[in-house]
Amino acid sequence: MASPASIAGKWKTDDGRSVISFYECGNSMCGKIDRFLVAEPKGGALDAKNPDKSKRNRKLLGMPIFWNLSPDADSFEGKGYSPEDGRYFNADVSRDGSKLKVKGCVMVFCKSVSFTKF
Repeated sequence: MASPASIAGKWKTDDGRSVISFYECGNSMCGKIDRFLVAEPKGGALDAKNPDKSKRNRKLLGMPIFWNLSPDADSFEGKGYSPEDGRYFNADVSRDGSKLKVKGCVMVFCKSVSFTKF
C-alpha cells in the first residue's frame, strides 16, 4: 500500500487569514498556527472560545491545532481543534498537488476546507 502524499510545510487557510505549519511530531504529523495574515488584536489573538475556561487566555499564535495525524490509505487521520468555534474534531487531511483538503467531523457532521501551499 502506498503512503499518502506529504502534508509537511506551510499552508494558507481557505479564508486567507492565517498560515498553518504541518510538521513531524514523533511518529505522526502535527499542525500549528504559524502566522496570521491579518492584524491581530492588541495583546494577540486568544483562544477565547475554548470550552475549557482556563485555556481562554492562551495565545493562538504557535498553538497546535492538529495532532496525532497518522497515515491511513491516501490521507492522514487524527485530531484537530478549531479556535474559531472552540470545537475539537476528527481530522482527515490529504494533499492534492498545491492544495490540502482538510475534513473535520464532529459525530456525523462534517465540514471540508482547502488550504493552499504558502
